[in-house]
Amino acid sequence: MFLEVRGLTKTYGRRPVLAGIDLAVPREKTFAILGRSGCGKTTLLKILAGLEEPDGGTIRLGGEEITALPPGRRRALYLYQEPLLFPHLDAFENVAFGLRLRGAPETEVRHKVDAMLAELDLPAEGRKMPHQLSGGERQRVSFGRALIVEPALLLLDEPFSSLDGETRTAMQQLFQRIAAAHSITALFVTHSLKEALLMGDSIGLMRDGRLAAYTSKDEFLSDPESGVGAEIAFWTTLQRSTP
Repeated sequence: MFLEVRGLTKTYGRRPVLAGIDLAVPREKTFAILGRSGCGKTTLLKILAGLEEPDGGTIRLGGEEITALPPGRRRALYLYQEPLLFPHLDAFENVAFGLRLRGAPETEVRHKVDAMLAELDLPAEGRKMPHQLSGGERQRVSFGRALIVEPALLLLDEPFSSLDGETRTAMQQLFQRIAAAHSITALFVTHSLKEALLMGDSIGLMRDGRLAAYTSKDEFLSDPESGVGAEIAFWTTLQRSTP
């Protein structure tokens, strides 16, 4: 497995937030984590990114023990719910930020950023400031800024939750296309059952700091705890009651 987590725990005060999390994600696959607000999803991602420290457990990425490594050495990149672009930089420079930090030559920066903006369907938006972009465009720029530095693991914390339905669907399709093109390994956190099924190659259900990882989507669909049965029953009842 490319990402291996064993026995991860975290407590805030006397409140356990993560209660022995185990998970394994193969290379170039997306693991979707479904759960309600407050169940520990964001804390898990932040610990994997190195933004918070666990109380116990281990994290291995690509066979390397990274539990104690600082964020800059983990090759894991965390994307927040909001794009959080640099407001004083245009779209091109937001995407270029990581390359410039690494001291990449200007010709390399130009070539890679132009190619990334084109891949994100933003070839003409490079000189626009963040406030001139739509919500979906800002999220695309945020993706570009993350992908340009070629992270080994992408951690997505409900990245499309603030978008309208049509834009959200377009971003889901864009992510799937880019994930395949760049061979991305990702954890995708969401509270939407439909989105978890769409985005994940495999699925985990998180409740009260515990994670149930399913070996297949069929196993998830057949589990009464997944919520799928209740969702189907709701739409079936609604359809029958509609004249």
